[in-house]
Amino acid sequence: MSSRERILGRVRRALADVPPDDTPYDQAVARDYLREHGDRSVAQTVELLAENLADYRAIVHRCTADELAVTIAGMLAARGARTVLVPPGLDPSWLAETEAEQVPDRIESTPHELDRIDSVVTACAVAVAETGTIVLDGSPDQGRRRITLVPDHHICVVRVPEQVVSSVPQALEHLDPARPSTWISGPSATSDIELDRVEGVHGPRTLEVVLVG
Repeated sequence: MSSRERILGRVRRALADVPPDDTPYDQAVARDYLREHGDRSVAQTVELLAENLADYRAIVHRCTADELAVTIAGMLAARGARTVLVPPGLDPSWLAETEAEQVPDRIESTPHELDRIDSVVTACAVAVAETGTIVLDGSPDQGRRRITLVPDHHICVVRVPEQVVSSVPQALEHLDPARPSTWISGPSATSDIELDRVEGVHGPRTLEVVLVG
């Protein structure tokens, strides 16, 4: 018997006394909580996102779609990035102006190889204004989770306004629950008992977010 069969067997035994007409799981809990706090326009929601991203020490840039390639190239040049990791589904035009070597994400790449990459550029699934959070779901233009956790510099592109929502409940409506999601609020950071903040412990030390609208 496999581990999977053993676990599913325990689940079936635990549910043996549940009547067939019991309330379905998705209806068992009332969903009448607030979906957002306050009544904001689209522009105000985007401003709140930018403010909260910056509050979490992310570096926020704004540009139009036509300016995106030049903006990303400038960010990589300012960072001194010689290599940039590229998810398989990333729009090639985003990196058309950069002089950094573009390294494709490969399944066989080791953590040590990824650690030698200077920067990674991804899209996102959705961005939450109230919490200053960007969410990745492993789509082709975002790549696997580890490519945004190992390199020290992450550039994330957010399409405005279609990928910006006010609240976490609204964000969940945009996400596929069957996909793995990574919720990012600023660069990776932690504090010890003396409250000394250290960045880059379990993720990139620098997060730059480009709001494209």
